[in-house]
Amino acid sequence: KTSYRRDTTIFPTPASRAFAIAGVLLLCLAPLQIGGITLLSPYQLNLLMQIGYYGIAALGLNILVGFTGQISLGHAAFFGFGAFASAWLSNRWGIPVFWSIPLAGLMTTLVGLLFGIPATRIKGLYLAIATFTAQFILEDFFARADWFTGGSAGTMAPPFSVFGFQITGDRQYFYVVLAYVVLMYLLATNLVRTRDGRAFIAVRDHYLSAEVMGINLTKYRVLSFGVAAFYAGIGGALFGHYLSFVSAESFTILLSIQFLGMIIIGGLGSIMGTLLGTIFMVLLPESIQWLSQTAGGAFPVLKEGLAFAKEGAIGLVIVLFLIFEPDGLAHRWKMIKAYWKHFPFSY
Repeated sequence: KTSYRRDTTIFPTPASRAFAIAGVLLLCLAPLQIGGITLLSPYQLNLLMQIGYYGIAALGLNILVGFTGQISLGHAAFFGFGAFASAWLSNRWGIPVFWSIPLAGLMTTLVGLLFGIPATRIKGLYLAIATFTAQFILEDFFARADWFTGGSAGTMAPPFSVFGFQITGDRQYFYVVLAYVVLMYLLATNLVRTRDGRAFIAVRDHYLSAEVMGINLTKYRVLSFGVAAFYAGIGGALFGHYLSFVSAESFTILLSIQFLGMIIIGGLGSIMGTLLGTIFMVLLPESIQWLSQTAGGAFPVLKEGLAFAKEGAIGLVIVLFLIFEPDGLAHRWKMIKAYWKHFPFSY
């Protein structure tokens, strides 16, 4: 790398660009039936869509935590606000879902900017507590605002439609989620290459030096909350229209902790790591469930224990990664690539 332009390129080699394009094309084939054979079952498509909309929301949190050095324990509330906002825009004002999803992201951005104001004066543990209260404030709002959320009964989210064509079924909606994943990840990749993205990183690495260089700390700390909320709102809107029903019980503090787990396991400050961490966190409970069903016939006691371990495994995995792999799966993937790149002289 002989220039700054080469250092900030999205794809370091033509091979990496080719692999990324091939991966997206293969995913486009996933819902299809070829020769009467369905490539992926509805269950597998469901897992892929979970990875998609959770991955978008987790990416926003990584921009806030990994790139800007802030903290948020209320990300699930922004995720839920996006789901309710998109359903409200469609039901109340008759806006097509094609437009209500990005509009819901913008509405969630305004809420994120509002709750990001404390970041201008506090940081660390105090900021964590402030965002923790934001989680419960929005949860209470979801339960009480019947006009917006339907209250405790929840609200219906109409199916995705574009230009009068209605998207029905998992196999069609999969392409909607995939399109948003590609778009949002490209936007985030380009964001960190811009002046604002470099300002985020400067605030994270050393805020005093960043301020000396003329970076407005207040602006970029609040802005990072807005960007994180925008991504959470888009992911939440996709989630709501996929389920066709949105309820406040889906957006608890446990989901916020799961979002934090995704970016910690994947790698803070890594866009690719966000996707890896989301895949890991979505597949972890499913793997434990499969293991409990497989071993349950021979060892009934083990089956009962694994059923309890399904929830506790999330916290255990986060702790283990913090101890043994603090840089996340993205760093481990880079180490593996470096090993084979110089094989057999990898030392």
